[in-house]
Amino acid sequence: MLLDMAGTEPAPVTLVVGEEELLAERAVSAVVAAARAADGGAEVHDLLGAKVGQGELTQLASPSLFGDRSVVVIRSAQDLAKEVIAEVLAYAAHPSGDTVLVLSHPGGAKGKALVDGLKKAKAHVVTVSKPTKAGERLDFIKGEVRRAGRSISADAAQALLDAVGNDLRELAAACSQLVFDTEEKTISAAAVARYHKGRAEVTGFNVADAAVEGRLADALEQLRWALGTGVAPVLLVSALAGGLRSIAKVGGAPRNLRGGQLASHLGMPPWKIDRVKRQLNGWGPDGLSRAIQAVADADEQVKGAGADPAYALEHAVQVVVASRTGR
Repeated sequence: MLLDMAGTEPAPVTLVVGEEELLAERAVSAVVAAARAADGGAEVHDLLGAKVGQGELTQLASPSLFGDRSVVVIRSAQDLAKEVIAEVLAYAAHPSGDTVLVLSHPGGAKGKALVDGLKKAKAHVVTVSKPTKAGERLDFIKGEVRRAGRSISADAAQALLDAVGNDLRELAAACSQLVFDTEEKTISAAAVARYHKGRAEVTGFNVADAAVEGRLADALEQLRWALGTGVAPVLLVSALAGGLRSIAKVGGAPRNLRGGQLASHLGMPPWKIDRVKRQLNGWGPDGLSRAIQAVADADEQVKGAGADPAYALEHAVQVVVASRTGR
Protein backbone atom coordinates (compact mmCIF):
# COMPACT_ATOMS: atom_id res chain seq x y z
CA MET A 1 0.00 0.00 0.00
CA LEU A 2 1.29 3.45 -0.91
CA LEU A 3 0.02 6.66 0.62
CA ASP A 4 -0.33 9.39 -1.99
CA MET A 5 -0.71 12.75 -0.28
CA ALA A 6 0.52 14.97 -3.08
CA GLY A 7 -1.20 18.34 -2.88
CA THR A 8 -3.11 17.49 0.30
CA GLU A 9 -2.84 18.94 3.78
CA PRO A 10 -1.76 16.29 6.31
CA ALA A 11 -3.99 15.53 9.28
CA PRO A 12 -2.89 16.98 12.65
CA VAL A 13 -2.36 13.43 13.96
CA THR A 14 -1.68 10.36 11.83
CA LEU A 15 -1.24 6.79 13.04
CA VAL A 16 0.49 4.33 10.70
CA VAL A 17 -0.26 0.73 11.68
CA GLY A 18 1.39 -2.33 10.15
CA GLU A 19 4.36 -4.64 10.61
CA GLU A 20 5.80 -4.30 7.10
CA GLU A 21 8.64 -1.85 7.74
CA LEU A 22 9.13 -0.64 4.18
CA LEU A 23 5.47 0.25 3.67
CA ALA A 24 5.21 1.83 7.10
CA GLU A 25 8.30 3.95 6.45
CA ARG A 26 6.86 5.09 3.14
CA ALA A 27 3.55 6.02 4.73
CA VAL A 28 5.34 8.08 7.38
CA SER A 29 7.52 9.71 4.75
CA ALA A 30 4.44 10.64 2.71
CA VAL A 31 2.95 12.53 5.66
CA VAL A 32 6.26 14.31 6.33
CA ALA A 33 6.58 15.24 2.65
CA ALA A 34 3.04 16.62 2.61
CA ALA A 35 3.77 18.74 5.68
CA ARG A 36 6.94 20.08 4.09
CA ALA A 37 5.08 20.80 0.87
CA ALA A 38 2.59 22.88 2.84
CA ASP A 39 5.36 24.63 4.77
CA GLY A 40 8.88 24.45 3.38
CA GLY A 41 10.34 25.62 6.67
CA ALA A 42 8.77 22.85 8.75
CA GLU A 43 11.20 21.35 11.25
CA VAL A 44 11.10 17.56 11.55
CA HIS A 45 11.77 15.80 14.86
CA ASP A 46 12.28 12.05 14.35
CA LEU A 47 12.00 10.09 17.61
CA LEU A 48 12.06 6.46 18.78
CA GLY A 49 9.24 5.46 21.11
CA ALA A 50 11.49 3.98 23.79
CA LYS A 51 13.48 7.22 24.03
CA VAL A 52 10.61 9.73 24.21
CA GLY A 53 10.50 11.30 27.64
CA GLN A 54 7.51 12.68 29.48
CA GLY A 55 6.83 16.26 28.43
CA GLU A 56 8.91 16.00 25.26
CA LEU A 57 5.91 15.93 22.89
CA THR A 58 4.34 18.89 24.67
CA GLN A 59 7.57 20.85 24.31
CA LEU A 60 8.04 20.00 20.62
CA ALA A 61 4.40 20.78 19.81
CA SER A 62 4.43 24.16 21.54
CA PRO A 63 3.65 27.05 19.17
CA SER A 64 6.76 28.68 17.72
CA LEU A 65 7.41 32.37 18.23
CA PHE A 66 8.04 32.57 14.50
CA GLY A 67 4.92 30.64 13.50
CA ASP A 68 6.87 27.80 11.90
CA ARG A 69 5.26 24.40 11.58
CA SER A 70 6.89 21.37 13.16
CA VAL A 71 6.55 17.70 12.35
CA VAL A 72 6.98 15.16 15.14
CA VAL A 73 7.53 11.55 14.06
CA ILE A 74 7.43 8.83 16.71
CA ARG A 75 8.57 5.45 15.41
CA SER A 76 8.07 2.17 17.29
CA ALA A 77 5.28 3.85 19.22
CA GLN A 78 4.50 0.53 20.94
CA ASP A 79 7.55 1.20 23.12
CA LEU A 80 6.25 4.47 24.57
CA ALA A 81 6.07 4.59 28.36
CA LYS A 82 2.60 4.65 29.94
CA GLU A 83 2.89 8.24 31.05
CA VAL A 84 3.99 9.28 27.54
CA ILE A 85 1.06 7.38 25.99
CA ALA A 86 -1.25 9.38 28.27
CA GLU A 87 0.42 12.58 27.10
CA VAL A 88 0.07 11.59 23.43
CA LEU A 89 -3.61 10.76 23.83
CA ALA A 90 -4.29 14.03 25.64
CA TYR A 91 -2.52 15.89 22.85
CA ALA A 92 -4.39 13.97 20.12
CA ALA A 93 -7.70 15.07 21.64
CA HIS A 94 -6.68 18.73 21.19
CA PRO A 95 -3.80 18.87 18.66
CA SER A 96 -1.86 22.01 17.90
CA GLY A 97 -2.50 23.72 14.59
CA ASP A 98 1.23 24.30 14.17
CA THR A 99 2.29 20.65 14.54
CA VAL A 100 1.85 17.48 12.52
CA LEU A 101 2.23 14.36 14.66
CA VAL A 102 2.92 11.00 13.01
CA LEU A 103 3.17 7.75 14.94
CA SER A 104 4.20 4.35 13.60
CA HIS A 105 2.98 1.17 15.34
CA PRO A 106 3.48 -2.41 14.10
CA GLY A 107 0.13 -3.62 15.41
CA GLY A 108 -0.26 -6.39 17.94
CA ALA A 109 -0.99 -6.34 21.63
CA LYS A 110 1.89 -4.18 22.83
CA GLY A 111 0.81 -0.57 22.97
CA LYS A 112 -2.76 -1.42 21.94
CA ALA A 113 -4.09 1.20 24.36
CA LEU A 114 -2.30 3.84 22.30
CA VAL A 115 -3.83 2.59 19.04
CA ASP A 116 -7.33 2.39 20.51
CA GLY A 117 -6.99 5.81 22.12
CA LEU A 118 -5.80 7.49 18.93
CA LYS A 119 -8.66 5.97 16.97
CA LYS A 120 -11.09 7.24 19.60
CA ALA A 121 -9.51 10.69 19.28
CA LYS A 122 -10.27 10.58 15.53
CA ALA A 123 -6.64 10.49 14.45
CA HIS A 124 -6.12 9.68 10.78
CA VAL A 125 -5.25 5.97 10.60
CA VAL A 126 -3.23 4.46 7.77
CA THR A 127 -3.06 0.66 7.77
CA VAL A 128 -0.26 -0.92 5.77
CA SER A 129 -0.89 -4.55 4.96
CA LYS A 130 1.98 -6.96 4.45
CA PRO A 131 1.63 -8.88 1.17
CA THR A 132 1.16 -12.53 2.06
CA LYS A 133 0.23 -14.01 -1.30
CA ALA A 134 2.27 -14.34 -4.47
CA GLY A 135 -0.28 -12.29 -6.39
CA GLU A 136 0.06 -9.43 -3.91
CA ARG A 137 3.83 -9.47 -4.24
CA LEU A 138 3.52 -9.42 -8.02
CA ASP A 139 1.23 -6.40 -7.70
CA PHE A 140 3.88 -4.76 -5.51
CA ILE A 141 6.54 -5.33 -8.18
CA LYS A 142 4.30 -3.88 -10.89
CA GLY A 143 3.51 -0.90 -8.68
CA GLU A 144 7.19 -0.23 -7.98
CA VAL A 145 8.00 -0.17 -11.68
CA ARG A 146 4.91 1.93 -12.44
CA ARG A 147 6.02 4.53 -9.86
CA ALA A 148 9.14 5.02 -11.96
CA GLY A 149 7.08 5.61 -15.10
CA ARG A 150 7.71 2.20 -16.61
CA SER A 151 5.95 -1.15 -16.86
CA ILE A 152 6.96 -4.78 -16.48
CA SER A 153 5.54 -7.82 -18.22
CA ALA A 154 3.75 -10.49 -16.22
CA ASP A 155 6.42 -13.11 -16.89
CA ALA A 156 9.18 -10.65 -15.99
CA ALA A 157 7.47 -9.81 -12.68
CA GLN A 158 7.22 -13.52 -11.90
CA ALA A 159 10.86 -14.07 -12.84
CA LEU A 160 11.90 -11.23 -10.56
CA LEU A 161 9.88 -12.63 -7.66
CA ASP A 162 11.41 -16.06 -8.22
CA ALA A 163 14.92 -14.61 -8.33
CA VAL A 164 14.77 -12.19 -5.41
CA GLY A 165 12.33 -13.78 -2.97
CA ASN A 166 9.62 -12.29 -0.77
CA ASP A 167 11.39 -9.49 1.11
CA LEU A 168 9.86 -6.18 0.03
CA ARG A 169 13.06 -4.20 0.51
CA GLU A 170 14.88 -6.64 -1.75
CA LEU A 171 12.10 -6.46 -4.32
CA ALA A 172 11.99 -2.66 -4.21
CA ALA A 173 15.77 -2.46 -4.65
CA ALA A 174 15.64 -4.94 -7.54
CA CYS A 175 12.92 -2.94 -9.29
CA SER A 176 14.88 0.28 -8.82
CA GLN A 177 18.00 -1.32 -10.26
CA LEU A 178 16.15 -2.70 -13.29
CA VAL A 179 14.53 0.63 -14.03
CA PHE A 180 17.89 2.40 -13.74
CA ASP A 181 19.82 -0.08 -15.90
CA THR A 182 17.31 -0.85 -18.67
CA GLU A 183 15.86 1.34 -21.39
CA GLU A 184 12.92 -0.67 -22.70
CA LYS A 185 9.54 0.84 -21.85
CA THR A 186 8.26 -2.52 -20.64
CA ILE A 187 10.82 -4.53 -18.71
CA SER A 188 11.01 -8.06 -20.10
CA ALA A 189 11.84 -11.44 -18.60
CA ALA A 190 15.07 -11.36 -20.61
CA ALA A 191 16.11 -8.17 -18.83
CA VAL A 192 15.39 -9.76 -15.47
CA ALA A 193 17.46 -12.80 -16.44
CA ARG A 194 20.44 -10.60 -17.34
CA TYR A 195 20.53 -9.09 -13.87
CA HIS A 196 19.51 -12.12 -11.83
CA LYS A 197 21.35 -15.13 -13.16
CA GLY A 198 21.47 -16.58 -9.67
CA ARG A 199 18.83 -16.48 -6.95
CA ALA A 200 19.41 -13.32 -4.91
CA GLU A 201 17.86 -14.99 -1.88
CA VAL A 202 20.77 -17.46 -2.03
CA THR A 203 23.65 -15.19 -3.07
CA GLY A 204 22.80 -12.02 -1.16
CA PHE A 205 21.70 -13.80 1.98
CA ASN A 206 24.68 -16.14 1.90
CA VAL A 207 27.00 -13.14 1.85
CA ALA A 208 25.10 -11.55 4.74
CA ASP A 209 25.01 -14.75 6.81
CA ALA A 210 28.73 -15.37 6.37
CA ALA A 211 29.57 -11.75 7.26
CA VAL A 212 27.46 -11.51 10.43
CA GLU A 213 28.80 -14.92 11.54
CA GLY A 214 32.38 -13.70 11.16
CA ARG A 215 33.35 -15.97 8.25
CA LEU A 216 35.37 -13.46 6.26
CA ALA A 217 36.81 -15.79 3.60
CA ASP A 218 33.40 -17.34 2.89
CA ALA A 219 31.71 -13.94 2.78
CA LEU A 220 34.22 -12.52 0.29
CA GLU A 221 34.05 -15.64 -1.86
CA GLN A 222 30.24 -15.52 -1.94
CA LEU A 223 30.35 -11.78 -2.68
CA ARG A 224 32.70 -12.15 -5.62
CA TRP A 225 30.70 -15.07 -6.98
CA ALA A 226 27.47 -13.06 -6.71
CA LEU A 227 28.94 -10.06 -8.49
CA GLY A 228 30.40 -12.31 -11.16
CA THR A 229 27.04 -13.92 -11.87
CA GLY A 230 25.27 -10.60 -12.30
CA VAL A 231 23.61 -9.97 -8.95
CA ALA A 232 23.12 -6.22 -8.62
CA PRO A 233 25.33 -4.58 -5.94
CA VAL A 234 22.30 -2.81 -4.47
CA LEU A 235 20.75 -6.20 -3.66
CA LEU A 236 23.90 -7.32 -1.88
CA VAL A 237 23.97 -4.14 0.21
CA SER A 238 20.30 -4.67 1.03
CA ALA A 239 21.00 -8.25 2.16
CA LEU A 240 23.83 -7.07 4.43
CA ALA A 241 21.62 -4.35 5.90
CA GLY A 242 18.81 -6.84 6.42
CA GLY A 243 21.11 -9.24 8.26
CA LEU A 244 22.29 -6.51 10.61
CA ARG A 245 18.74 -5.25 11.19
CA SER A 246 17.73 -8.76 12.18
CA ILE A 247 20.65 -8.97 14.61
CA ALA A 248 19.61 -5.65 16.16
CA LYS A 249 15.93 -6.59 16.40
CA VAL A 250 16.44 -10.01 17.95
CA GLY A 251 19.27 -8.83 20.20
CA GLY A 252 17.15 -5.98 21.52
CA ALA A 253 13.95 -7.98 22.03
CA PRO A 254 12.46 -8.31 25.55
CA ARG A 255 13.92 -11.35 27.29
CA ASN A 256 10.55 -12.47 28.66
CA LEU A 257 9.04 -13.12 25.21
CA ARG A 258 9.18 -16.61 23.76
CA GLY A 259 7.92 -18.50 20.73
CA GLY A 260 4.90 -16.98 19.04
CA GLN A 261 4.91 -13.89 21.27
CA LEU A 262 8.45 -13.07 20.23
CA ALA A 263 7.67 -13.73 16.57
CA SER A 264 4.66 -11.43 16.76
CA HIS A 265 6.62 -8.73 18.57
CA LEU A 266 9.46 -8.77 16.06
CA GLY A 267 7.37 -9.41 12.94
CA MET A 268 9.68 -12.28 12.02
CA PRO A 269 8.94 -15.98 11.47
CA PRO A 270 10.16 -18.31 14.26
CA TRP A 271 12.65 -20.11 12.00
CA LYS A 272 14.35 -16.83 11.17
CA ILE A 273 14.49 -15.80 14.83
CA ASP A 274 16.16 -19.11 15.69
CA ARG A 275 18.76 -18.56 12.97
CA VAL A 276 19.49 -14.99 14.08
CA LYS A 277 19.84 -16.10 17.71
CA ARG A 278 22.62 -18.40 16.60
CA GLN A 279 24.28 -15.45 14.85
CA LEU A 280 24.15 -13.14 17.88
CA ASN A 281 27.31 -14.48 19.52
CA GLY A 282 30.10 -11.94 19.29
CA TRP A 283 27.89 -8.93 18.62
CA GLY A 284 27.67 -5.93 20.92
CA PRO A 285 26.07 -2.48 20.56
CA ASP A 286 29.26 -0.68 19.51
CA GLY A 287 30.24 -3.28 16.94
CA LEU A 288 26.74 -3.39 15.52
CA SER A 289 26.72 0.39 15.19
CA ARG A 290 30.02 0.33 13.29
CA ALA A 291 28.79 -2.42 10.99
CA ILE A 292 25.53 -0.63 10.22
CA GLN A 293 27.41 2.58 9.41
CA ALA A 294 29.77 0.68 7.10
CA VAL A 295 26.86 -0.83 5.20
CA ALA A 296 25.16 2.58 4.99
CA ASP A 297 28.36 4.00 3.49
CA ALA A 298 28.48 1.12 0.99
CA ASP A 299 24.87 1.79 0.07
CA GLU A 300 25.79 5.35 -0.92
CA GLN A 301 28.79 4.11 -2.87
CA VAL A 302 26.89 1.53 -4.96
CA LYS A 303 24.13 4.03 -5.68
CA GLY A 304 26.44 6.46 -7.40
CA ALA A 305 28.62 8.16 -4.80
CA GLY A 306 31.57 5.89 -5.54
CA ALA A 307 33.35 4.62 -8.63
CA ASP A 308 33.86 1.00 -7.58
CA PRO A 309 30.82 -0.80 -6.08
CA ALA A 310 32.75 -4.08 -5.76
CA TYR A 311 35.43 -2.42 -3.63
CA ALA A 312 32.79 -0.69 -1.51
CA LEU A 313 31.04 -4.00 -0.87
CA GLU A 314 34.26 -5.84 0.00
CA HIS A 315 35.22 -3.08 2.41
CA ALA A 316 31.78 -3.23 4.04
CA VAL A 317 32.03 -7.00 4.47
CA GLN A 318 35.47 -6.64 6.06
CA VAL A 319 34.21 -4.00 8.51
CA VAL A 320 31.16 -6.10 9.40
CA VAL A 321 33.32 -9.12 10.21
CA ALA A 322 35.84 -7.03 12.17
CA SER A 323 33.04 -5.31 14.08
CA ARG A 324 31.67 -8.65 15.21
CA THR A 325 34.96 -9.94 16.50
CA GLY A 326 35.94 -6.65 18.07
CA ARG A 327 39.06 -6.10 15.97
